[in-house]
Amino acid sequence: MSDLVQEHGWTAVPRSLEKLVSDRKNKTAPKPVSLEDMPLPDTPLVQEVLQYAKENLPRETFNHSMRVYYYGQAIATQHFPSWHYSAETFLLASLLHDIGTTPSNQGKTHLSFEFQGGIIALSLLKDLEAEVVQAESVCETIIRHQDLGDTGNITTLTAVIHFATVLDNTGMHAELVHEETIKNVAAAYPRKNWTSCFAGVVRKEVEVKPWANTTRIDGFAEMIEGNDVMKPYD
Repeated sequence: MSDLVQEHGWTAVPRSLEKLVSDRKNKTAPKPVSLEDMPLPDTPLVQEVLQYAKENLPRETFNHSMRVYYYGQAIATQHFPSWHYSAETFLLASLLHDIGTTPSNQGKTHLSFEFQGGIIALSLLKDLEAEVVQAESVCETIIRHQDLGDTGNITTLTAVIHFATVLDNTGMHAELVHEETIKNVAAAYPRKNWTSCFAGVVRKEVEVKPWANTTRIDGFAEMIEGNDVMKPYD
């Protein structure tokens, strides 16, 4: 069980991204990496979920999901090399982390979109006969992918997706990724005005579900719109 725990990103790390950054052993400046340096896992499960994501996510959200995978891999491999987790599992989490934001999924439940997304992903992956420990890791990561804060712990997989999503959505922790890497990823998976798109999703979530988990991030839509790091690529 311990090997599967580590493989699928269940190792506990501090929830505080600032603590993770300050305590990391490798504090060298990031190096530029290409997409070829971070190849996508090519397994039957990945192919099934890739197809599902392409069919069910708006293009803007699909591109964001792919950027999250590449930014996460670039950050983890360069700054947290001791975090051993399956690239396949992280790709599955990246592809499905915003599945709850689609118009049909966001409007069919009272649940916050992260919780709805986690449930959808868990059901999908079990139907595709993924290992339970892998499917649950993806579910946990999706449910907690906006659970930013300074106390307690999260899984390594959740930490990687935190770094990647806050970078793409708000520009935070851009110091962990070389500018050329951002250019490479944004060229392959264009933002297509993702800043305004996602700010709109956040505002809709809060308007329709004033109890939503998103409300815990004060001024989130405005933070997204203030993303100067990604502005040249929007």
